Amino acid sequence: MIQILDSTLREGEQTPGVYFPPDIKLAIAQFLDCIGVDIIEAGNPAVDREIALAIARIANAGLKAKIAAHSLCRKDDVKKALDCGVNFLGIFYSVSEKRLQQDYDIGLEKAIEKIVEVITYAREQQENLLIRYTPEDTVRSPMENVIAAAIAAVRAGANIISIADTTGYTTPFAQNRSISYYVKTLKGELAKQELYPKIEIHCHNDRGLALANALDAYKAGADIIDVTVMGLGERSGIVDLAELLINLTDIVEEQSSWDLSYLKKLYDFVSEHSHISISPHHPLVGKNAFTHYAGVHVNAVAKNEKLYQSLNPEVLGIKSSLALGMQSGYIAVKLALKQIGREELLENQDLVIKIFQEIKEIAKRGTPIDIENELPAIVECCTGSQIITSEICSVSG
Repeated sequence: MIQILDSTLREGEQTPGVYFPPDIKLAIAQFLDCIGVDIIEAGNPAVDREIALAIARIANAGLKAKIAAHSLCRKDDVKKALDCGVNFLGIFYSVSEKRLQQDYDIGLEKAIEKIVEVITYAREQQENLLIRYTPEDTVRSPMENVIAAAIAAVRAGANIISIADTTGYTTPFAQNRSISYYVKTLKGELAKQELYPKIEIHCHNDRGLALANALDAYKAGADIIDVTVMGLGERSGIVDLAELLINLTDIVEEQSSWDLSYLKKLYDFVSEHSHISISPHHPLVGKNAFTHYAGVHVNAVAKNEKLYQSLNPEVLGIKSSLALGMQSGYIAVKLALKQIGREELLENQDLVIKIFQEIKEIAKRGTPIDIENELPAIVECCTGSQIITSEICSVSG
C-alpha cells in the first residue's frame, strides 16, 4: 500500500512568509491524521526552539500517523530531533560532486563516511526509529554516487531512501530523466546487495510536473510520496495533497482508507493561517471546482451532474453549485430562483426573462453574482416591490 508523507509543517514553511505557531501546527496535524496521512513531517527542530516545541507537542498528541523530524547530517541536529520524541527521522546530505566540493570541500568517500556516522548514531539512540536518508538533489547527482551512498546508508541502519527531485528537474516524457527511472534503478541496485529499504519520492513543481512525476513514481513502485497542503514549499512547491489523493483513489489496487471529507476544512484552515488564497480553479477545494456556469453545462447537470462532472463532490463533504452571469442561460435563472425559495415566480415567464436580462447587465461589471445575497435584490428590483436605488439595479439603469 502506498504511504503518504505530508510535509506542510516542514516543506510548507519554506514558502516565503509562511509560519505556523505551535497550536496551529497541532491543529493541522490533527486534520492530517483524520484524513489518514501515514507520516507527518513536523519540521526541523534545529531551526528554532518554537519549532522544536511544536514537534514535541505533535509527537505526544497520540496521533495514529508517524511523526517525523527533518535534520541535517549532524549528530547535534539529530539529537535535537530525537529529543522531541519523534519516531521518524529524515537525514539529508548531498552526494553531488559540485555540492560536495563547493559547499563542504570534501569528496564522495568522506561524505559517505559522514552519512554512515550520523545514521549509525541515530540508530544507536533509538532502536525502533524509522530513518530516512535523502541524497539531496538526487536526480541531478551521478547515479553511481547515489547508489553508493544509499547502500552505505541502509547498511548503517536507514529504513528509507528518498529520491529528491530538489529542483523539479524530472519529467515523465524523457526516460533517463523520469522519476520512474530513478525508482527502478535504485531499487534494482539495492536488491543486488540484498537490501530492500522503502523508496520515498519528493517532487518539486518547478516545471508544473510534480503530480505527474509522483504518479509516475507510484507506477514504478515507490513506497512513499511526499505532499503538502496547497502544494506549499520552496519556489513552486511540491505535490499537492488533495490532487494526489483523488488520483490515487482511482488507481491504487488496494482499498484506500483516506477520508477526503476533511480536505476542504484543512485547506481553508491552512489558507487562513498561511495567508495564501486558494485559487478558485484549484481542483477539489477551489471555489469553482464544482460550480457550473455556462448555459449548456447547467442545462445538462440539472438533469444529471455526471454529464459534466467526473468527480463526486459528496466524497469531499460538499455539493455542486451554479453561478450566474453573462454565460448563464434561462434554466440557470430558474434553478437559482428555486435555490432562494422563490419558485412562485417561475409561473411568470415574462418576469423570469426580465430577471434574466437584468443578470446579464449586472454581469458586465466583471464580478460574480452572489445568488444568496444579490439575487433577492435583483428580484425585488424587477418586481418593482422596492424603489430602484441599489447599486445592483443601477448597473443597468
